[in-house]
Amino acid sequence: MHVKDKVCVVTGAASGIGAAIARAYAQAGARGVVVADLKSSRDRLAGVAGNIDGLAVTADVGQESDIKALIAAAEAKYGPVDIFFSNAGLSRKGQESAVDADWDVSWRVHVMSHVFAARALLPGMLARGSGYLLNTASAAGLLASLNSMPYGVTKHAAVALAEHLAIQYGDRGIRVSVLCPQSVQTGMTTAGPSAARVDGVLQPDGRKMPEPRMDSKAVGDAVAYMATLPLDANVLFMTVMASKMPFVGRG
Repeated sequence: MHVKDKVCVVTGAASGIGAAIARAYAQAGARGVVVADLKSSRDRLAGVAGNIDGLAVTADVGQESDIKALIAAAEAKYGPVDIFFSNAGLSRKGQESAVDADWDVSWRVHVMSHVFAARALLPGMLARGSGYLLNTASAAGLLASLNSMPYGVTKHAAVALAEHLAIQYGDRGIRVSVLCPQSVQTGMTTAGPSAARVDGVLQPDGRKMPEPRMDSKAVGDAVAYMATLPLDANVLFMTVMASKMPFVGRG
């Protein structure tokens, strides 16, 4: 499936990876790109949509009704959705003692948002015999996220969900991928502790080396390229990290 002439939806698109991938889809010739984010990001979202001549829709992806409304808006504007990039995410610190509200919002945004999108889109995609569901997890979905148990646990669940969807529908024209980026320069990896950043990489001699970062455009370009692969070459796990990462075996 090529992006050209396809209808693409990107959540968490007001900034960071989502905005970069929305731009990459537009540059690749998508027929329409719909960008979504929270109402609190309305102005930034409108800026992203304006730059790519796309459609901006505010949505809370943790609410199934908002996912349905987002897809309905995309279809009303451009037609059936071909590519849905379920990218929205958040960070909540804490371990098993984190409050229930932080566990709940992490679960709804990092896992159920992907479930809601699949529920809404798969019947039409299966009827057409094609479609691409791309979900963002994190390197924390393959490793441990020591700053945040809610973040790491729900990102692991997002990886498992993508694997289930790929196995269930891969032979019926549906491509499924899960993006697991490591240390991308976004609002979630700025200075200060968060579930999405580390302050360095411990070396065998005890030194701590700064972990190299990559910008969100690099991730966007990689994701747009993956969409060009034929259906018989699906990439399920997309672990994207800086090329100068000073160790191997991560992801």
